[in-house]
Amino acid sequence: MAIIGWLIIGALAGWIASMIMGAGGYGLIGDIIVGLIGAVIGGFLVGLINPDYSNNGNAWWVSLIVAILGAIILIFIVRAVTGNRARV
Repeated sequence: MAIIGWLIIGALAGWIASMIMGAGGYGLIGDIIVGLIGAVIGGFLVGLINPDYSNNGNAWWVSLIVAILGAIILIFIVRAVTGNRARV
């Protein structure tokens, strides 16, 4: 059941991040990929900022916020590297 939760959080995070960044959406699969990679990036950065951070026991919305922030960073980096508004 946890994998389904990851996919739902990933899809939401990817879609919300792409809307914030003005990209439109990347489709269901693209949004899931952006959201999941964003969750890894966001979790890594939160761990650097607060080494005692653990998502154990936190609400699902905490994971969503971290994934959205990571996905925004991912979209920003991809756009900076490619030099345009290319799809991820």
